[in-house]
Amino acid sequence: MKRFFKGLKGSYLALILLFLYSPIAIMIAFSFNAGKSRAKWEGFSFKWYGELFNNAAIMDALRITLTVAVIATVVSVILGTLGAIGIHACKKGWATALINLSYLPMTMPDIVTGVSLMMMFVFIKLDRGMFTMILAHITFDTPYVLFSVLPKLKQMDPNTYEAALDLGCRPMRAITRVIIPEISPGIITGGLLALTMSLDDFVISYFTTDKAQNLSTLIYSAAKRGVKPDMYALSTIMFVTVLALLIIINRRTTLETIG
Repeated sequence: MKRFFKGLKGSYLALILLFLYSPIAIMIAFSFNAGKSRAKWEGFSFKWYGELFNNAAIMDALRITLTVAVIATVVSVILGTLGAIGIHACKKGWATALINLSYLPMTMPDIVTGVSLMMMFVFIKLDRGMFTMILAHITFDTPYVLFSVLPKLKQMDPNTYEAALDLGCRPMRAITRVIIPEISPGIITGGLLALTMSLDDFVISYFTTDKAQNLSTLIYSAAKRGVKPDMYALSTIMFVTVLALLIIINRRTTLETIG
């Protein structure tokens, strides 16, 4: 009976994984198809990857995607780290309230965040473009950094900061020389998470920009006109990039838990 249930669980897991990942596997396979057919294999080729990198619109979208992701990650790492240090130093009641507020951008549906940010930008008469997209990405990236850093702060010896001050360190110097090195694993993990979320975002980017297009919004616009094989190549690259970042994050998280 145990073998039966074990086999049943294995079969169920295999079916779920097949359902989730077989479309991605098919897309990756057809990104190397020599022809344009979506149903017939016409030979192995890197043709569509070559066309992808020669497409000016896609390269411009890639530049915007990377620029937005890097700037948003850097700013959110700074804000999230400082926010985590501030919350950690607050009294319990205030800390709990601030933590609950910080959870909101992570728990709200993306469409709610995107529409509300769009309405705010329209209300303050700020033209939607690359700048507003960066602001939006900082908004949802920062909590990921904050909640990656907070556990590291809780693991620290609470007397370390006070000892640094007693030994003559100024408060900011004590933060940069004592606290930051101690919580650096959490900062790196939070930064990688923020970068992953920014590279992968579509809904919030769609509502908060009107002129600049990142890769996600470009793929959406292209899909409405009919998906071309170079979109398979682009989607494959995005999938592999995000997957690699997630593997690194999970690896770091596992090592930190063991350590």
